Amino acid sequence: MEKRGDMSAKLIKGIEVREEILEEITSEVAQIKERHGVVPGLVTILVGENPASLSYVTLKIKTAHRVGFKEIQDSQPADMTESDLLNLIEQYNNDDSINGILVQLPLPKHMNEKKVLNAIDPDKDVDGFHPINVGRLMIGGDEVRFPPCTPAGIQELIVRSGVDTSGAEVVVVGRSNIVGKPIANMMLQKGDGANSTVTVVHTRTKNMDQHCKRADILIVAAGVPGLVKPEWIKPGACVIDVGVNRVGEKISEKTGKKIAILKGDVDFEAAKEIAGCITPVPGGVGPMTITMLMKNTLKSLKFKLGIAYE
Repeated sequence: MEKRGDMSAKLIKGIEVREEILEEITSEVAQIKERHGVVPGLVTILVGENPASLSYVTLKIKTAHRVGFKEIQDSQPADMTESDLLNLIEQYNNDDSINGILVQLPLPKHMNEKKVLNAIDPDKDVDGFHPINVGRLMIGGDEVRFPPCTPAGIQELIVRSGVDTSGAEVVVVGRSNIVGKPIANMMLQKGDGANSTVTVVHTRTKNMDQHCKRADILIVAAGVPGLVKPEWIKPGACVIDVGVNRVGEKISEKTGKKIAILKGDVDFEAAKEIAGCITPVPGGVGPMTITMLMKNTLKSLKFKLGIAYE
């Protein structure tokens, strides 16, 4: 296994990049408020009381307040009917003060997730999951409204780390609709932070290690702890580990309570001696997702005001 021979990889810290972007958003929101008298409006609809969803929604609310958004948390009982939820979404579709609509998943079993998500106005679908926004992303360029938040965060991390993407060999491990497919599509588009030569590998790929070894930029989103072995990494490559896998529990030194032990899809300790730069887990890609959600909500208002390309 070839090592880089100098020091270990530069850490790509999502927490620091998140702070930079949130500062940028806060200042832009203040400018828009001064010039146009409005701020971005975001509604989060939570059906039922899934504890993981609840803590995630709380974090979204806190971040929205921090950047100066109008924020509504609309909590509904778990036995809400699907038609009532569709009516509620339609109400927010028609509300001029709302620029982003989020329906927190998973939904209760009696609801059809696809039907519910497709009911959101594509111009307020800040998660970027509506088929129209998936199509816009595929076309690229000025057509793109809202890139999905995790892939958008990955691209920001790569760009802000100073990694040259033009002509770079990018290998994406995983083909999910939420990360793998969209990030592959984004990296091959014309434009800054893209123009790459992209390969997607997955569970049916033969000789996965051979593909990974070619990567100047390796993006791993498979959901399998330690899937990518250090010998699969090209010395000096940029490694983005999207995996967040619970592999056990430990007692927190700060609180004394049990917390999850999280591992990525890459063997971090070994990989950091070979890669040029790498994201840690936790603290790498994770903090970027909600940040990009805020960026998409701001973008939605800018499209509405006709200032998206200023």
